[in-house]
Amino acid sequence: MAAFIVRMGPLLVLWQSVFLSGTWAVDRGNFKTCDQSAFCKRQRALKPGQSPYRALLETLELTNTKLTLQLINDNNKVRLLLELYRLQGNMTRVKINELKPLKPRFEVPDVLINDPPTEPLSLLSQDENGVVLSLGADSQWLIVSAKPFRLDIMEGREVLLSLNSRGLLAFEHLRIRKDTISYKIKNKAYSAWENIKWVFSSQVDPEGAEKKEESDAANEPAEGETANEDGMWEETFKSHTDNKPNGPSSISLDFSLPGVEHVYGIPEHADSLQLKTTDGGDPYRLFNLDVFQYELFNPMALYGAIPVMLSHNAQRTMGIFWLNAAETWVDISSNTAGKTVFGQMLDYVQGSSETPQTDVRWISESGIIDVFIMLGPTPTDVFSQYASLTGTQAFPPLSALAYHQCRWNYNDQEDVAAVDQGFDEHDIPYDFIWLDIEHTDGKRYFTWDPHKFPQPKDMLQGLIDKRRKMVTIVDPHIKVDSSYKIHNEIRSKGFYVKNKDGGDYEGWCWPGNSGYPDFTNPEMRAWWASMFAYDQYEGSMENMYTWNDMNEPSVFNGPEVTMHKDALHGNWENRDLHNLYGLYVQMATAEGLIERSGGVERPFVLTRAFFAGSQRYGAVWTGDNTAEWDHLKISIPMCLSLGLVGVSFCGADVGGFFKSPSTELLVRWYQTGAYQPFFRAHAHLDTPRREPWLFGPENTALIREAVRQRYALLPYWYQLFYHAHYSGQPVMRPLWVEYPQDTATFSMDDQFLLGRDLLVHPVTEEGGRGVTAYLPGKGEVWFDVHTYQKHNGAQNLYIPVTISSIPVFQRGGSIIPRKARVRRSSSCMEHDPYTLFVALSPKRFAQGELYIDDGHTINFDKQKQFIHRRLSFANNALSSRNLGPGSQFITPSWIEKIVILGASKPSKATLKTPDGKENLLEFEFDASMSVLTLRKPGVNAGVDWTVVLQ
Repeated sequence: MAAFIVRMGPLLVLWQSVFLSGTWAVDRGNFKTCDQSAFCKRQRALKPGQSPYRALLETLELTNTKLTLQLINDNNKVRLLLELYRLQGNMTRVKINELKPLKPRFEVPDVLINDPPTEPLSLLSQDENGVVLSLGADSQWLIVSAKPFRLDIMEGREVLLSLNSRGLLAFEHLRIRKDTISYKIKNKAYSAWENIKWVFSSQVDPEGAEKKEESDAANEPAEGETANEDGMWEETFKSHTDNKPNGPSSISLDFSLPGVEHVYGIPEHADSLQLKTTDGGDPYRLFNLDVFQYELFNPMALYGAIPVMLSHNAQRTMGIFWLNAAETWVDISSNTAGKTVFGQMLDYVQGSSETPQTDVRWISESGIIDVFIMLGPTPTDVFSQYASLTGTQAFPPLSALAYHQCRWNYNDQEDVAAVDQGFDEHDIPYDFIWLDIEHTDGKRYFTWDPHKFPQPKDMLQGLIDKRRKMVTIVDPHIKVDSSYKIHNEIRSKGFYVKNKDGGDYEGWCWPGNSGYPDFTNPEMRAWWASMFAYDQYEGSMENMYTWNDMNEPSVFNGPEVTMHKDALHGNWENRDLHNLYGLYVQMATAEGLIERSGGVERPFVLTRAFFAGSQRYGAVWTGDNTAEWDHLKISIPMCLSLGLVGVSFCGADVGGFFKSPSTELLVRWYQTGAYQPFFRAHAHLDTPRREPWLFGPENTALIREAVRQRYALLPYWYQLFYHAHYSGQPVMRPLWVEYPQDTATFSMDDQFLLGRDLLVHPVTEEGGRGVTAYLPGKGEVWFDVHTYQKHNGAQNLYIPVTISSIPVFQRGGSIIPRKARVRRSSSCMEHDPYTLFVALSPKRFAQGELYIDDGHTINFDKQKQFIHRRLSFANNALSSRNLGPGSQFITPSWIEKIVILGASKPSKATLKTPDGKENLLEFEFDASMSVLTLRKPGVNAGVDWTVVLQ
């Protein structure tokens, strides 16, 4: 998001002029490569080989909860402490820290939902070479090798994963800088006192002399090391100098995955779903940055960072969660990368015995090594394992799953009313209209422009009258202005981030000179949450929700357009926790929306920056994309990657934020966005208006149809998010998640599944006249949801398309609820009836679900106020049974129609209800398509019933 700034300093005016120009593209020179990031360059200079780290087996201690073991670097004698945990749910946790750091090293708080429960490790064997530990599961154990230090997790004779097998464990210990006068003066006194202590300690402690030698070696410069070798104490990028009072503190560890050729995750990157090898290029970077109009298909950092990687082959899915919030780089290499199809065939013909293997190396600037190894073995298991650590997707209000209309900016209250009326006049449903930063009084958040939005409550009431809602933007940069209440309170409470000298950190953003609240401080977060109260946020009402943008944080005059790494959050530098900032902003905002309702209403908060755990607080989007076909295509793998690591509520700006789409691109983007979890159109201030009715009647009709398809499917979307909330399963998922042994699916990212039962292959090629969709599953059948045509699985199906086509297929053996009566908003459809689409399969009985609650409160959880039904078709009978014992909710909605695909013609259809009543149903049968339509069952959606076909 960008905004127009008036009467700003020269720097911001320059920024504005560049941002608003139609020719701007990302300047890669503003962002570091690995060679320009001192710690990445140092770490990457280390080559695989003999590791200097050795396990001191005599220090091993085994308790009911963990194993501890000291490691020593034989080059510098620094000792590390290794902690191993066997966690419930088939996970292993590995922590490595300095045994005695000069000061504490940062450990990430607030991401794990609790202290992960452990299970006992048992020692199977030990000798001078290492130890073998049982991990509890059948034939699953962990081997600790002593020299060099290495960990292997095995199942039977198969190595599942190895740590430090390539010898790239590297832990830069904290040390005292020795090249300054002040150090040398202090060091004389320090050394004298230390020598006195050593003389005494060596008499009472035989190990005292050895420990002093180790300490001295640790603080000595390495051979050839100069005062600031490779930017260890200071580095400069462009005009910015990063002072490093703690010196070098980076960490690195390598993981080897035998038998693995496909890895996924570590969003956010504008790249393919399957991660590429990084040999010969930059590693993937995880460092939250404001990168507008980003490039595609490269490993540059973007707005969010989730340090979770999944590996998958036909036998097993596993995950690696690297819990570190500092700048991180991830290198990937593979022994099969770059081989042509011919080369792979040649290996097969020649009987090559080389086992595929992927090697991954994580490098972070500071903190400790804290890694969770999720051993699966299925994709569903990995999702559950990760959810048990960081939580599940927040269950959004139903309306948040509908269509959102946004622009930077709707000009004033009259403009909002006109756009709202335009949707009604053109019969296009929508639920939310959004206001960008221009709605505020001079970019002062929590305020309204008194001239453009003088009566915000009247505007909001007008939306309430139509059962619609609004989102306003609240960014985390605060205008430095003594007449601004928010700024004054934050400053008076000492809640701003500090600069390295202890003053309030200030930088340039949309308001001009801005302060940045320290959201890592729980007191600051509580205060921020309180500002969303109706008596604090003047003009707000219960139908107004929040958008957190620019929360990487974005600092226009900062290094890489973000905060200086030596800025202080309490006792910690921004370098230690940078990637957490956006999560904390969204966390505090979501809590504010909950508090303002007395703890009753579900919040809706959209964030641009995110980290592991952000899924607990709302939705994300893919940032400032561009109206180009490749950006439409990349939205699919970007959202698939996020879904794999817990963030299901993902979408891209429909139509593209920058530039102006052709009418064909706009239509295709609506058709794609209608089948992605977060469905919002958004556009840059400098682009022509693009409300859906501005492109001629034919295109308006096409967009209307795409949006109406979204609304008809809302019952299914809602059910999927209910499951995501309780199980951690992604809503939008790659095909291999449901077909894990089908190698043809492992690299696919131009089509996807919604839940298990809908397969979507959007048209993303300009001028496309056809797409080839892969329908997975040997013995499966798939039904075109528009034509009801049946197709066999395990085939590539060519589908001719026109501009109106959205290729979508329902899996045979599934039942999907829809609402056919599409109205102006989802709330207007609340009590409307359901149509059930039953797709039969020769392979299995058909099953589905129906979930209903009030759509907006937390009563579904606290008071079990919901309806959850199991829908089953077996032996010519369709039934609805209760899946929520103890639940209580009443709905006036009923079952209006049942459509059975792949059916035979019955002689009669009988509805049976628990009261013993039987009613014959009217039906129609289309013999050419084998479609049976049962009309007007009329039974309440929340009760037991059965339809018998005879």
